[in-house]
Amino acid sequence: MRTSPDGRARSGWHRTGAASTPRANDQEREANGRQEGCCPCAAGPPGRGRRLTSSSRRREAPADPFGNLWPDEGPLEGRAGTAESLGASKATDAHGLRLIVRTDGAARGNPGPAAAGAVLIDASAPNAGDPLAAPVASISDYLGIATNNVAEYTAVVRALRLARELGADEVDLLLDSKLIVEQLHGRWKVKDAKLLPLWNEARSLLSASRRWSATHVGRAQNSAADALCNAAIDRVLAGGPASVVVQPEV
Repeated sequence: MRTSPDGRARSGWHRTGAASTPRANDQEREANGRQEGCCPCAAGPPGRGRRLTSSSRRREAPADPFGNLWPDEGPLEGRAGTAESLGASKATDAHGLRLIVRTDGAARGNPGPAAAGAVLIDASAPNAGDPLAAPVASISDYLGIATNNVAEYTAVVRALRLARELGADEVDLLLDSKLIVEQLHGRWKVKDAKLLPLWNEARSLLSASRRWSATHVGRAQNSAADALCNAAIDRVLAGGPASVVVQPEV
């Protein structure tokens, strides 16, 4: 795990109230830019969510030119975790559901026919850390014509919405998009206007969780989500439904 100049872990916990697919090219990633400080942060979670605990000590800073708030300096209090260790411990006792969320986005052409895929895994399952662990819910959504980065972000947002519907109050995001991981942590700036609303919603949904983490993993670790992306595009091209969401029956 890489560390920042002040020694903080580059990925970790935050305490708050199949087939290969094309990836974004270097020019698109560079266009989104990297910032050595912070990036704009959403003002707060919509709807229901948990209040910030006193130990979080989240403070509001002056608004930025986008009308958003800048995040706290440094990571919020929490414990570190890695992709390899996420399945090693049971879901936190005395709290709600903890989910491991693997997402992916695909665009055949950039932009081109795009899709979002995600698998949500109960962290208390014995093999929860396995990339092919059986999910409790999954998403396979066709998005129309979009860029790879829009598809990647949309997958994260839709997976976080579903995680909240399922009652999860702890979320471990495992993403093969380094761009999104760095932007969610506030280390890279969001410059693409198409990504900003998605980033804002993702941050708002995460801030409603008791704890969350976002970790960058290799593409092989997200093969299940990648397969769901390709399935969505192929399904629509064959005349099938645009969205297939599998979740537990109520």
